[in-house]
Amino acid sequence: MKNNDRYWDCLDQAMEASHGGRTDEALAWLDEALRAHPDGAEAHNGRGEILWDDGKVEEALHEFERSLQADPKFIAAYLNRAELLIEDLGEHEQAVGLCDELLAGSRALPRLDRGTEGELYYLKAKAVFYMDDLEGALFLTRRALKTTGEVGVYRAFDGQILFELGRFEEARRSLELAVVLDPEAGHALYHLALVLERLGEDDAAANAFAKANALEPDHYPLPVVIDDATFERAVAEALDNLPRSIREYVSDVPVLVEEYPSAEMLSSENVSPQILGLYIGVPRTEADQSAQQTDLTRVILFKRNLEKVCATRDELIEQIQITLRHEVGHHLGLSEEDMERLGLA
Repeated sequence: MKNNDRYWDCLDQAMEASHGGRTDEALAWLDEALRAHPDGAEAHNGRGEILWDDGKVEEALHEFERSLQADPKFIAAYLNRAELLIEDLGEHEQAVGLCDELLAGSRALPRLDRGTEGELYYLKAKAVFYMDDLEGALFLTRRALKTTGEVGVYRAFDGQILFELGRFEEARRSLELAVVLDPEAGHALYHLALVLERLGEDDAAANAFAKANALEPDHYPLPVVIDDATFERAVAEALDNLPRSIREYVSDVPVLVEEYPSAEMLSSENVSPQILGLYIGVPRTEADQSAQQTDLTRVILFKRNLEKVCATRDELIEQIQITLRHEVGHHLGLSEEDMERLGLA
């Protein structure tokens, strides 16, 4: 009983230290808790969360697994493990399997309340989204919303998926609701800005971009805007900077600049509205030399999308070169490994 009281006292101290940003102190208290109760699921889970925040992903995963070994019904560790698999390790199929196992339920697993069930649908939706099944992700996100009622982060993700599907008016409605639910959500504001931009409401988009940047400047930098002439010059310089052996093969390929991909392009090419560049045509390695392919072949760079992924003008100039080289590589029929080897990636 004495050790049990000591365990919970240490957990309280660890939580207080963690909330105060004193992570080393929090870890020390959690170590003390584990000395009192070596199989404490809560303490192992707490260590995992702190290590995860510190970027120590493998160590964090180990702690979440130790937590579940100590208590196979400790749901917080399951949720943390699933999210870490999705966001940091890219193990999306494994995460889907874990979510399905928990949603199916068994005597050996934790019993789910509606909130936890909704969170599992949301986590599964994120994994499926990263596997490029947007319709599946949309279905699962709406299942999460139906299970829990309106939750800001779920509604924002619904809007993000609709944006990626090119359903901009629907995305706007979801994202505006998400911002009402949580006005401090940088993710919702940023994606609302993307939607407003595509709907031609540039002033409202700029305002939403600024709000997202003010809330999370590292995640949502303001677009680096340059005039069309400067952008065109940067594209010309990027072409000039291609290796001479490459330039001769792309001299007849037009490089076009557009603001962002059109609705027709989103549908016909099955690309994201946020794509930076696109090669349209038949690669040289596949084209029938007797066929007239040159009038169809082109590289397109999307100016406003490129401006949004860079924090400085120098980064933008560099990204223009990277994107152009990548699309030229597609024209040459090169693999990703070939592009890396030739300096085109």
